[in-house]
Amino acid sequence: MNKATIYDVAAVAKVSNATVSRALNSPDKVKPETRERIIKIAKELGYKANAFAKGLASSKSTQVAIIVSDLARASVAEMVKGVAKVASSYGYSIILIPSTSDEKETDLLTNLISLQVDGILYMNDEITEAQYQIIKELKNKYQIPLVLVNTVYEKDSDLLSVAIDYEKAGYEVTKTLFQEGRRNIALFSTQKRYPVSELKEKGYLRAINEFALEPLICYTSGNLDTNRKDIESFLIKNEVDGVIGVRDSIAISVMNIMMNQGKKVPEDVSIFGFQNTRYTLLCRPSLSTINVPIYEIGARAMKVLTAEMLGEEQEVQGTILLEHSIIKRNTTK
Repeated sequence: MNKATIYDVAAVAKVSNATVSRALNSPDKVKPETRERIIKIAKELGYKANAFAKGLASSKSTQVAIIVSDLARASVAEMVKGVAKVASSYGYSIILIPSTSDEKETDLLTNLISLQVDGILYMNDEITEAQYQIIKELKNKYQIPLVLVNTVYEKDSDLLSVAIDYEKAGYEVTKTLFQEGRRNIALFSTQKRYPVSELKEKGYLRAINEFALEPLICYTSGNLDTNRKDIESFLIKNEVDGVIGVRDSIAISVMNIMMNQGKKVPEDVSIFGFQNTRYTLLCRPSLSTINVPIYEIGARAMKVLTAEMLGEEQEVQGTILLEHSIIKRNTTK
C-alpha cells in the first residue's frame, strides 16, 4: 500500500495542502472543527507528517514546479528567469519538469504528486484533453495551486493564466501588413494545435475577412528539416507578399527560404515574427515582430501563484493579460 501524502489528506478533507500542514503543525492557526476533521482523516489514511509538511506551515522550505515543453527555446528560458527572480524574493525554490510528447500523462501526474510541491506553473504550449484532465485533478482533487504561463485554456475560465491577448495581436499584425499594401498575407503556424497558435490564427482570420483577402495558412513545425519542406511546398503553390510566423524561429525560416528563392525583404515581401526573442536581432535583416513581455509574464505568473499558495484573494480571475506591442525592424517597410 502506498504511503498517504499531504495531498491525499487535503483531497479527502477538501482543503488546501497548506491548511493540512497548519492543522498538523500549527493547530492554533486553524479553526477547531477543521483541525479535528483533518487530524481524523490523516489518522484514517495513515498519513505521517514529514519535514516538507512542516516547512509548509512555516513557509521556510517551499518548492514550485514548472512544467515546460522545451528548455532549449529562448522564450522558455526568459520566462523561467522571470519566475526565478520573483520566487527567490518570496523564499521559494523551483523545480523544472520537462513534459515530453512521449511521456504518459499518468507518469507526469504521479511525478508531480510525489514531489509534494506547493504550487505549479504550467509553461507548456500544448494543452490536450488528457493534459487538461491532469491540470484539473491537480487543482481540484489535490488542491495544488496552479497557474498557466503564456498559454490559456478557453474551455475552463476558472483556470488562472498569465499571457497577452494573442487574438488581438494576430489581428493587429495582419492589419499592419495590409496597411503596408500587402494583399497576399500568409500565416505560418504550428502543426500541433497549441491554444496560443489557435488564437493568433483567429485574429489573423478576423483581419483577413475584414479586408476581404484570401486566407493563406501553412502548418509546419519547429524542426528545420520538416519546416523547410513544408514551407517550400507552400510557396510553390501560393504567391506571398506578407508573412506572419507564429514564432520568431518560423518567421526566420520562411525569410531564409524566400531570400534563397530570390525574393527581396522587405521590397518584395514583409515578414513578422512573434515574441521578440534574441533571434530577431541575430538574423539579417533584423526581424520585425510582436513583442511579448516574456520575462514579465514569468514574473507575474509567479506572483499570482504565490498569492494562491498563501490563500490571498486575486485581483483578477481567469486570464491576466499583459500589454504587447508591434516592433518594426528591417523585414517590414
